[in-house]
Amino acid sequence: MNGSPVAGAVLVHGLWHGAWCWDGVRTALAARGVDSLAVELPLTDLAADTAATVQALDRFGRPAVLVGHSYGGAVVTGAGTHPLVRELVYVAAFQLDDGESVSRTRPGRELPDTRLAEAMRVGGDEIGLDPELGRVLLYGDAAPDVAADAIARLRPVHRMLFRGVPEQIAWRTVPSTYVVCAADEVVHPQLQRAMAERATRTVEWPCGHSPAATRPDVVADLVAERVRAVG
Repeated sequence: MNGSPVAGAVLVHGLWHGAWCWDGVRTALAARGVDSLAVELPLTDLAADTAATVQALDRFGRPAVLVGHSYGGAVVTGAGTHPLVRELVYVAAFQLDDGESVSRTRPGRELPDTRLAEAMRVGGDEIGLDPELGRVLLYGDAAPDVAADAIARLRPVHRMLFRGVPEQIAWRTVPSTYVVCAADEVVHPQLQRAMAERATRTVEWPCGHSPAATRPDVVADLVAERVRAVG
């Protein structure tokens, strides 16, 4: 892939997940002629996750639309200043500003919470999810077999991730598209809409938190559109 002038997509997952959660989207992107790479985050702290994404962009070696889902939005906010990034796409994601973290955003101060905290299971420095409530919140609108497979693959994350603050704010200089998931039970849709005001453009889908699993073709259509738009 190195040296190719053709743009593609680099995909960044959220908490508890892995690069696997983009498999359906990547298959759909390939069918649309778009090359992609899914980053495997260490999920230890935001700085390490940002560094892993910067390294992935180096490996990709071509202009890229950088896509972040959920917590992945915090990662792409920091990594998106990479010279190969042409646009950011936030999917139900944390489009953070200076000094903000996923647990503390200025727009979220007076907005309702979801039940995510109720689903968390803390063990030492690691935070996992209750499998039943986690399935309802993350995959409530997914087919039962899709939800069961995803929940079985989730992994605990380090608690430091919730306090990580991006060192760079890429959306100030890089165009961005925000996807609001209007039936989301993890990141409240009102918080998403508030963060989306920071984006260059916004679209809204009538889905839950995990459209990569429930509507991979729709996600791929949007990403492919943005890849074509940046050349």
